[in-house]
Amino acid sequence: MPLGVSAGAVAALGTVWTVPSWTAWVYAAMSLLTFVVYAKDKAAARGRRWRTPESTLHLLSLLGGWPGALLAQQVLRHKTIKVSFRAVFWCTVVANLVLLTVASSPAGAFVIGSLRDALSGTG
Repeated sequence: MPLGVSAGAVAALGTVWTVPSWTAWVYAAMSLLTFVVYAKDKAAARGRRWRTPESTLHLLSLLGGWPGALLAQQVLRHKTIKVSFRAVFWCTVVANLVLLTVASSPAGAFVIGSLRDALSGTG
């Protein structure tokens, strides 16, 4: 379901503007990384060891790992009870989708292209 939700959001956005081609790879890589971090945090919680800070989990979600976080929450039953965590998590999902929308807009595409040209020395 999480991957379907993210794919649906990107597909809907793609009907309006051009979604950057690297988007799928970023979401896949960040989701995998985020799932692994959630799994390690769940194991640490069970073993009463050092835990991953919640701010790190939220940052990973904000950077595109939210589908992996959502999957980890469902599969691992981790970070599903604490209301304040879940509220911030959903804010990161919304913020990520807003950023993706902006990046996919004509203005965002222009800014990304200008940055790419400046960094490659062709601008």
